[in-house]
Amino acid sequence: MNIFWFLPTAGDSRYLGTTVGKREVTIEYLQQVAQAVDQLGYDGALLPTGRECEDSWVVASSLIPLTQRMKFLIAIRPGLNSPAIAARMATTFDRISGGRVLLNIVQGGNPVELAGEGLHLSHSDRYKLTNEFLTVWRKLFLEESVNFKGEYLDIRNGKLDHEPNQKPHPPLYLGGTSDSAYEVASEHVDYYLTWGEPVEIVKERIEKVRKLAEEKGRKVKFGIRFHVIVRQTEEEAWKAANELIKYVDDDVIEKTREKFKVFDSNAQNTMTSTSLTNKSSLEIRPGIWAGIGLAREGAGTAFVGNPHQVAENMRKYEEIGIDTFILSGYPHLEEAYNVAELLFPVLNKKK
Repeated sequence: MNIFWFLPTAGDSRYLGTTVGKREVTIEYLQQVAQAVDQLGYDGALLPTGRECEDSWVVASSLIPLTQRMKFLIAIRPGLNSPAIAARMATTFDRISGGRVLLNIVQGGNPVELAGEGLHLSHSDRYKLTNEFLTVWRKLFLEESVNFKGEYLDIRNGKLDHEPNQKPHPPLYLGGTSDSAYEVASEHVDYYLTWGEPVEIVKERIEKVRKLAEEKGRKVKFGIRFHVIVRQTEEEAWKAANELIKYVDDDVIEKTREKFKVFDSNAQNTMTSTSLTNKSSLEIRPGIWAGIGLAREGAGTAFVGNPHQVAENMRKYEEIGIDTFILSGYPHLEEAYNVAELLFPVLNKKK
């Protein structure tokens, strides 16, 4: 079982839906979180992307000399740079870090934000672009010269002059719940990622991607994104969960609802709906809590419980094929220690 943490490049807090307890993004704070990840035995950390986030490539690059073993799962957004430049960036990072870069292929779900970055494509067209992008990106690592003419990309004599540490290229990750996402994942990536939905739904998604990959003669691994609230006792864990959203009132929930009306991401709409339609009973499965999605975008569910309860839930996902868990908690520095000290021993996770 691989366990990753999360670098809060858009800020951190003790509470959701309020400025109370807010921590601004500083490089000093991100260094503390990264060094905790590196020293506590996590396999790596996800760096998010988006207008509210500090740039993931710049932040991750600054942390290379301050860490020794953790891997950096860094976002690439096809359409915002060329596959050749992205391949060169990944190779440089991989060489400098000693083979510690992973690439998260992100489509973006907010058309308004994407338009502000100069990308004016529909949901389905973004996946068509991504398919072309990854076709070229992978070829650059395997072929001496790449020529490609598609609907969106025109590459002539593309070359990559340096080799990465990881062969044939740094691993690729991609999430999404549309048929387009399943097709691209099965064709190109090493890991298909999903958010923390009930295990039976995740199993269906895994089976779809696995079948599509097998039809293409490929194998894909699987990861999942969850928050986690683990304490010595179940009572303490649920108290911490309720404390986290104590400032989330009807106004905050309505702002969340309005924000996501423009999103065209299937995965985000599903995650948001999970929280907003279960306000009266946020524990959607035993020990699976949707409270976080009331006030933030992205992953909205959390494992909640004592170490044995959380481990038991994680193993249910492991049994259906998940081998990588990307976890997070508020605030991220303290919760990185909580998870490592309480949960790792139960999971037999060693430094």
